[in-house]
Amino acid sequence: MSAEEANGRFHVVVVGGGFAGVGCAKRLAKHDHVRVTLIDRNNYHQFQPLLYQVATSQLASSDIAFSLRKLFRDRANVDVTSGEAVSLDPTTRTVTTADGGEIRGDAVVLAAGSRPNFFRTPGAAEHAFPLYSLSDATRLRSRIIGVFEDADRDPTLIDEQGALNFVVVGGGPTGVELAGALADLIHETMSVEYHHLAVSAAQIHVVDLGHTLLGAFSDRAHDYAAKVLGRKGVRLHLGVAVTEIGPGHVTLADGTTIRTRCVVWGGGIMAPALAAESGLPQGRGGRIDVAPDLTVPGVPGVYAIGDVANIPSPDGETHPQLGSVALQSGTSAADNIVADAAGRPRTSFHYHDKGIMAMIGRGAAVAEVGPHRHELHGVIAFSSWIGVHAMLMTGVRNRVDAFVAWGWDYFTKTRGPQVLDRPEAARIDWGDDAVPESAPGATT
Repeated sequence: MSAEEANGRFHVVVVGGGFAGVGCAKRLAKHDHVRVTLIDRNNYHQFQPLLYQVATSQLASSDIAFSLRKLFRDRANVDVTSGEAVSLDPTTRTVTTADGGEIRGDAVVLAAGSRPNFFRTPGAAEHAFPLYSLSDATRLRSRIIGVFEDADRDPTLIDEQGALNFVVVGGGPTGVELAGALADLIHETMSVEYHHLAVSAAQIHVVDLGHTLLGAFSDRAHDYAAKVLGRKGVRLHLGVAVTEIGPGHVTLADGTTIRTRCVVWGGGIMAPALAAESGLPQGRGGRIDVAPDLTVPGVPGVYAIGDVANIPSPDGETHPQLGSVALQSGTSAADNIVADAAGRPRTSFHYHDKGIMAMIGRGAAVAEVGPHRHELHGVIAFSSWIGVHAMLMTGVRNRVDAFVAWGWDYFTKTRGPQVLDRPEAARIDWGDDAVPESAPGATT
């Protein structure tokens, strides 16, 4: 679709329906002289910070997904297209989708998000469960439930195969939040629902190359997270790398081998394949390097925002890949597009830092609020986390459903949708792995 086909209005193509893309499209939708085409492989916007709660049966998939078409149903100047963008011609500002379709705009905004970075760890891409999409979350949920079902039918799998061992790679917010929620699921729910299974034999291991959890937080937060997870029985392997992931084991650099059929990868992200296929300059993590005004230098009319971009910060580094950065960069890019079309100068992106927070299980969280990082721990931080995340969710019904689920989870020992709906993820060939030799006593 060209500007002419857009009824003479300035046509903006936004690739990606995450925080950055939706933020940009919603801002542009306020301008009647602008027409927006929003492209995403899914027909919904997913609230990525809560994927781990879907994976651990706290929330249903529908609680964190909202239809993109419904989101823009009252915006006649926004068209939603379901498709996967696979390449970009930056000269003509033409986006090509996987089915061969082409969409041309007067401006293009790349907000295509990210994908897991396995850092060339042998076996990680094949055997680990990433947690960066709703599909990832439902697959992981089915695997978690699946190993409990298999162990319930054949308890010998616990000792012989490590059926109830879970390994979380990455000690950042994704890994810490998942480990805490998984510990609560096992100790509070599975122990009640599996009457004849030795649920107490379950083990959760968190592995990180760094020497602390939640590296972006303060030292006090590092210690608090470690203590909370320790009380939940989570075993920490810090300062050690994962050297191999097999169908039924994880090998660490210190020689330890952990038998497991559920490895969760929260070890980092990189740019999606579209970044490489765009012909645009790439930097760290394969992300697209942008100017302070979020444009791609030397490529008029092309912007990159959110996780797909290396957005410069005032300290000479780049902004972290956070939902708040993505959302604010989306609105900033929209303002610059409108200014550019009107012949006004663009402005640099200024991130308003409202703080960072992480949930570590029932009643436990850390929050560092505001640019000066006022620190909160425990129930107060837990309540703040709930309020902030509910406010950021799309749709009143989603907020209400999430609040009900959180309340039910907090005051009872039962959880919501423990649904094994991805049978291919739950299906395990228990004889397909050969555990490598390791040092005596190093196998768990």
